[in-house]
Amino acid sequence: MTDFLIACIAGFATGIISAFGIGGGTLLLLIMTLFLNIETPIARCINLLYFLPTALGSLYYHKKNGYLCKDVITAAVPIGMVCAIIGAVIAVLIDTALLRKVFGLYLLWAGISTLWPSSKKKKPSEGKR
Repeated sequence: MTDFLIACIAGFATGIISAFGIGGGTLLLLIMTLFLNIETPIARCINLLYFLPTALGSLYYHKKNGYLCKDVITAAVPIGMVCAIIGAVIAVLIDTALLRKVFGLYLLWAGISTLWPSSKKKKPSEGKR
């Protein structure tokens, strides 16, 4: 019963975090592997399935609020698909232990950069008033 409660709370919390684009799926993956003792390959599959409805919900609200730029999407999707395929091929060829270490370093960097965001201030656009 405790595992079910943890899973429900984790799903709810990471769903909210995912809607903000912060990376709730990464947190969900950590909760499943560290606290619920789910094997990593199964947790990754669950995480991918979990991502689909949260991404579609976020996409709907971003479109509704006018945050989607068709030109950027049209340029980014083909490049993203090619890079995803290349990344998948590379991931198959590289040792899993090395991938875990690289991913761990990425998570540390992402966490630190979230806690201490850049202090550089953006300059206002010259064309806008």
